[in-house]
Amino acid sequence: MAASIETDVAIIGAGPVGLFAVFECGMLKMRCVVVDALDAIGGQCTALYPEKPIYDIPAHPAIDAQDLVAQLAKQAAPFVPTYLLGRRVEALVEVGGVFTLTTSAGDTLRARAVVIAAGAGAFGPNRPPLEGLAGYEASGAVRYLVGRRDEFAGRRVVIAGGGDSAVDWALSLKDIARVTVVHRRAKFRAAPDSAGRLEAAATAGEIEMAIPYQLHGLEGDGARLSGVVLATLKGETRTVPADHLLAFFGLSMELGPIAQWGLGIDRHHVTVTPATCETSLPGVFAIGDIATYPGKLKLILQGFSEAAMAAHAIHPRVFPGEALHFEYSTTKGVPGA
Repeated sequence: MAASIETDVAIIGAGPVGLFAVFECGMLKMRCVVVDALDAIGGQCTALYPEKPIYDIPAHPAIDAQDLVAQLAKQAAPFVPTYLLGRRVEALVEVGGVFTLTTSAGDTLRARAVVIAAGAGAFGPNRPPLEGLAGYEASGAVRYLVGRRDEFAGRRVVIAGGGDSAVDWALSLKDIARVTVVHRRAKFRAAPDSAGRLEAAATAGEIEMAIPYQLHGLEGDGARLSGVVLATLKGETRTVPADHLLAFFGLSMELGPIAQWGLGIDRHHVTVTPATCETSLPGVFAIGDIATYPGKLKLILQGFSEAAMAAHAIHPRVFPGEALHFEYSTTKGVPGA
């Protein structure tokens, strides 16, 4: 059922950074509505790697993505945000300092400020050009994300790719599955520590490395996979027995309707002023992976910082003429805590 809601801040994107923006706005007594195209909160953490450990969250040496999302939702809960899930914002219009947003479900939102925390925008996996791929995708034999790690226990798993996702999942699955990593060259794009651990695991015989190879074909009955055909650049081929192929070739990014809102765009990202995260359209802010500025790092922790800066920059729009006296959370506390 379509909703008509008036709020202080409309947040586009319910990933970790969008959820933390609810907390930061709430601490400044600003109400939030959060809109996301996915059916659940958490963004890529929920959709792509819920059981993948994240190592660079302060005070958490390691935390699974789904646990991080759950804790962020708990942190935001005292401020009673409204979540509109399974829909995306289609239009944005500003009149007299008030933004009207309409969604694909027919909702109408009115807000004093807008925060775009849409991560990579509309995203999907880059698929390898392999014959018969769709049938193996439908059966789950070929995948681009790991929902539940234990589904691969005792299975033969081929992991293709050279980035963090490929390396991290190879290290995570090696203790429960027979893992083969396929990459076109010996150098990996993953974090140096992870790449070093992968090399050590391969030396110890815990992981098989197929280098330099690329995906060439799939063997099986069209649904159940029996092997993955690999090829060198010279055309030499070999087949690796496999029950699953995990292909980690990154995401294709598309801004969708956001690209039509008159914002400054730089290579599929929204440009912002670093000190406030405000875009070229006054009252509209961008934080997290979708935002870009000189020195930007695509880290969740930097997105958290941007959420705080944006919230403080928004406060004068919601409460014009009201002085904001900065207080630490340890001093003022959190409602209901």
